[in-house]
Amino acid sequence: MVKNMGGRKGLNYFLLRKMKILNLYAGIGGNRKLWGDEHEVTAIEINPEIAGIYKYNFPNDEVIVTDAHQYLLQHYEEFDFIWSSPPCPTHSRLCFSQPIKNYPDMAFYQQVILLKSWFKGKWVIENVMPYYDALIKPSFELGRHPFWANFSVDKKEFKNIDVSRSTAEELSEYLGMPIPRIKARLLLRNCIEPKMGIHIFKCAFKDKQITL
Repeated sequence: MVKNMGGRKGLNYFLLRKMKILNLYAGIGGNRKLWGDEHEVTAIEINPEIAGIYKYNFPNDEVIVTDAHQYLLQHYEEFDFIWSSPPCPTHSRLCFSQPIKNYPDMAFYQQVILLKSWFKGKWVIENVMPYYDALIKPSFELGRHPFWANFSVDKKEFKNIDVSRSTAEELSEYLGMPIPRIKARLLLRNCIEPKMGIHIFKCAFKDKQITL
């Protein structure tokens, strides 16, 4: 069922209980696909239809339909690992080329500062390479994505297809994700590559000897 809502821990802690994972702006779950079901995953997605697709893909996860930015502020202390992929259009180079100009949505930087300052677990935020000099330098880059995080990630090459030109069928095959019943091409284009998602997850906890 999809529910609607308006101190650093040591090695023994992680080995004796499931980790609590927060997956913000979950979409249909590309980043989460290869994480397995060993841990307790809470996914936040504001669109009820998209949340329903995520729940179909990952029936063991708790899926909450609400605003991810506000949920993070209210609940970040409850989790061991947080992944956030805030909306990126106002930061993208495509946005720079548009005739009508808008302010960049600064919620992304608010999350980086919040987690960097107060969160005791592991966290990672994904976005696009901005058209301006990043106000906070990314921690690392993989494929076409910059990431901000509080852990190091090993360099690894990922095969990238041209997502802007690929069909829904091509994206589905590339990602290993089923074709969604709505907004298929857009939702698949917005997915993080599952192999990238599990690579980052494993790097976050390689010193904790978490087995997936």
